[in-house]
Amino acid sequence: MNPMPVRRCAVPNALLLGLLLAPTAPAFELPAGNTAASNSMPATLKQATDWLEKRSTQMIRDCRRKTKSGIAAFPPQVGGGYEAFWLRDYAYMLDGNLEAFTEAELKDSYRFLLAGQRDDGAMVDCIKFDGTPIYMPGFGSIGANPVADGSQFMVSVAWRTFQRTRDTNLVSATVDALVKGMRAVPRDSASGLVFIKPGTPLDRASYGFTDSIRKQGSELFCSLLFVQASRQLADLLDAAGRAAEARKWRGEASRVTESIRTVFWDGSLFRAATAVCNQPDIWGSVFAVFIGVATPEQAKAIAQYMKNNYSGIVKRGQLRHLPAGMYWESTDTPAGKYQNGAFWATPVGWFVYTLDLEDPGLADKTVIDMVRDFIATKDENECINDGYVNVSHYIASVALPLDGIRQMVNRRGRK
Repeated sequence: MNPMPVRRCAVPNALLLGLLLAPTAPAFELPAGNTAASNSMPATLKQATDWLEKRSTQMIRDCRRKTKSGIAAFPPQVGGGYEAFWLRDYAYMLDGNLEAFTEAELKDSYRFLLAGQRDDGAMVDCIKFDGTPIYMPGFGSIGANPVADGSQFMVSVAWRTFQRTRDTNLVSATVDALVKGMRAVPRDSASGLVFIKPGTPLDRASYGFTDSIRKQGSELFCSLLFVQASRQLADLLDAAGRAAEARKWRGEASRVTESIRTVFWDGSLFRAATAVCNQPDIWGSVFAVFIGVATPEQAKAIAQYMKNNYSGIVKRGQLRHLPAGMYWESTDTPAGKYQNGAFWATPVGWFVYTLDLEDPGLADKTVIDMVRDFIATKDENECINDGYVNVSHYIASVALPLDGIRQMVNRRGRK
């Protein structure tokens, strides 16, 4: 089980009580032909992708829990352990397998998570099944202020929900809360980059998949998420008939993109932060390629790095956060474990999308190796290493890679 400190909870706001009255979702029916994932080892990318689609649908349906109000919640794993509804993990489920949810579930979950917004605009890290919102990771124990990625992931959930439902009334009714949330993200006024104040005690956690790492200064991954969310917010504003505001957010996305390209680039990779943990960021670099923030020249350099250093950063088709043999400058997590040197499936879609620019065969092999590991171990762990596993049946490990894999295959089809 992952390190999860004793948690302290915040008080829900009045909006939460009203939105919990939304109708509960009807029973979900698997799409025709979607049977249980096979235990046969895949030999091709298509076979591995089919397995991920079926297994992620199974896991999403199996993790479903009822909140105190009766609304369905989708915690990060099948079985006990993560006893709340985590915003970013849910966003990653939607990125990878939007069709695993009913439209009613999508709307209910969006309302439920958005209702946790604080009066100052901050969005949640997670919400307990009784409706209590929590703003800092570790059930409120990491950082003095709300996590730096909450608003970005809330916009992502809204955007994905709209892509499926096309409910412009829901967008119009909630987009101002999203704008308020994005304005609450802590940023450097000159560069627009997401900024975590240096010093102790820790100002706030950064990206949730590095929440045990004390990154400080301008921070890469949350800045990338801010670019993505700004573009998505612009789409939602367009859907609400607010084109002038949409143009401003697209302009802000462009401004932050230029800052990322110059501030964090070291010639081969993007670095994780400008002050504490100023180290090459494998996940952040491939995500920058995936969302089109990296320039073509930067994307090529990153892809070449991934190919040339493959054996040190990939294990059984899964990816570590940092270059081989490197560990985070500031963390209490032991070397080789969890976010400090273990290997994760979560970012593999972005990784293969990037690697495919230089070595399509190796990109395919990575996905096949990952799925073979899931089947061989009869588990889909959050992260692994030699003699080490963490969190069983972790849904982001199976769902999120599908987003990058699909976009990689689509790009190949356009060539």
